[in-house]
This record gives sequence, structure tokens and C-alpha cells, in this order.
Amino acid sequence: MMSAYAVVYAFVIVAVGFAAVTLGLAKVLRPSLPYARKESTYECGIPAVGSTEVKLNIRFHLYALLFVLFDVEVLYVYPWAVTSRELGTLALVEMAIFISILLLGLAFAWRKGALSWE
Repeated sequence: MMSAYAVVYAFVIVAVGFAAVTLGLAKVLRPSLPYARKESTYECGIPAVGSTEVKLNIRFHLYALLFVLFDVEVLYVYPWAVTSRELGTLALVEMAIFISILLLGLAFAWRKGALSWE
């Protein structure tokens, strides 16, 4: 009889083997017709002029990270809010500590100017 880990290893071997065989067959069977226009950066049919790099302000990434942070916070708070009556006052105190830590982090980011769009 196979152990629990042997089943997992078997699935991993089958998955890796399937991916390798599929990619290998695709490489062998597909046509290879490289030319300069095909390998150039896509610009809606218009030839690219200058550098095609797009440099974004770091603030876009910062706002995205802050959104993810507070979105994950909601994932922790929602189940607690659904069962808060059954959990008692200890759970209320723990959630107050959790939210206060998050608010301190938000206040710190706000004071450092991380939320200003200038």
C-alpha cells in the first residue's frame, strides 16, 4: 500500500511529465518562421519609435501594496465579525489589538508621506 506522500509524489511526477511532454511536442510540431517584424514589440500596427519601456512611478506599486494589505485585513475581520457573538470578549480585545496595529501602520505611512500623490 502506498503512503500518503507517495501519492503526492506520483501526482507531481505525472504533472511535471505531462507539462514536459506537452511543451516538447509543441516545440517539435509548431512552425518556426522568425522574422524581424514578428519579433518586434507590438505597438498596434505602428512601428515603435524610441524606447518601448514604460516607466511607472513607484507610487502606483505602493498604492497597490496598501490595497492588498487592507484587502487581506478584510479577509481576517469578516469571519471574526460573523462569529463575534459566540467568541466572547477575549476575541473582541484581540481584534481591537489587531486593528490598532494596522491603524498604527497606516498612520506611520501617512506621516512618512507615502500616501501623498505629489
